[in-house]
Amino acid sequence: MPSPRSAGLIAAVMAVASVVGVSSGTSRFVPVASETAISEATSTSETGSQTAGESVEAAKEPSLTALRKQAQEAYKAIGDASKQLDARKKQFDSSQKKLASKLRQLGKANQELASMRKPLSDLVESVYQNPSATGIGPLFAQGDGTATLRAMSDVDHLAVGRNKILDDAARLLKDKEKLAAEAQDLRSANLLEEAQLDHQVDSLRAKSSDLVKSLTQTLTKMGVKVNQGHRGAGACDPTRISTAAQYPNGLLPKSSLCPLPQAGRELRADAAIAFADLNLSYQKQFGRQMCVTDSYRSLASQQAVYYSRPGFAAVPGRSNHGLGLAVDLCGGVQNSGSAQFNWLEANSKRFGFIHPSWAYSNPFEPWHWEYDPKLGARV
Repeated sequence: MPSPRSAGLIAAVMAVASVVGVSSGTSRFVPVASETAISEATSTSETGSQTAGESVEAAKEPSLTALRKQAQEAYKAIGDASKQLDARKKQFDSSQKKLASKLRQLGKANQELASMRKPLSDLVESVYQNPSATGIGPLFAQGDGTATLRAMSDVDHLAVGRNKILDDAARLLKDKEKLAAEAQDLRSANLLEEAQLDHQVDSLRAKSSDLVKSLTQTLTKMGVKVNQGHRGAGACDPTRISTAAQYPNGLLPKSSLCPLPQAGRELRADAAIAFADLNLSYQKQFGRQMCVTDSYRSLASQQAVYYSRPGFAAVPGRSNHGLGLAVDLCGGVQNSGSAQFNWLEANSKRFGFIHPSWAYSNPFEPWHWEYDPKLGARV
């Protein structure tokens, strides 16, 4: 029950409303909003603002396709960096071997020079120490001094030879020191580059791991049971598709198959992520998820379908279903020319999916759609 003051206010407002209606020549009633209505309107406005804010925030989040592509690119970069590191190590090992060989040659030359230098040096020293062969004293000795002059000439020749050997030794020593310094610089540069490449690889691994976690979390929020059947979270890791590709058609293990939003359906990781993204877009268009009748087929399932539907299934072991790259759809898509089929035909390539050319005629299968990894890598 309103208080006397509230009742008075309401009466006053009604009176003003009546005056306005009369003065305008009409009997129109102008309603006054209640406190409750105003409160509800304010609440609605705030909720709308909050929803708009959430929509803007959601718009900023990268799509599944973008996350998948970033994770694969990071993984590829890891491989490239690892190859670069291996090539650098091989180049360094080759340079080290060449330098070691050169240093061994220099060491051998030093030994030869030393073996030649010692007897020559000893001979020169002994000649200079012989009083009969040095100075000008011998020139005044008996005889014409020819022998003495010849001896002195030999001494000079030996001295020149010794000096040359000493010069050669000094030059070789200098070359050796230079090569040793080059080897040390090369090793230091290699260790620095190796450390940088190791850091780059570690950073790329961390980035790839974070992206895969984001993918897994996004799929989980969509209701995908990523670890269904204890297959492990790695089943939805797009960087592991090379492992899945090593298995024969129809014999992929659960650890290489990622569940779809549709219960009981699964594809290879890259195809599953692309399909989940396509499914979101389809849901926005038609208000419901895509209808899936079949996805990955084991070899046994391929054999069963092949013999139960002759002419409408690939030879067992050759189906793209057995590679985890194909789906069969329903919910209107199975009817060529339907709104659902036409929408998929116009939009599926944005997510890496195609309707193969053979499915238009031989055999006619409007429900069959495939993921093209090459196309998916470009989107």
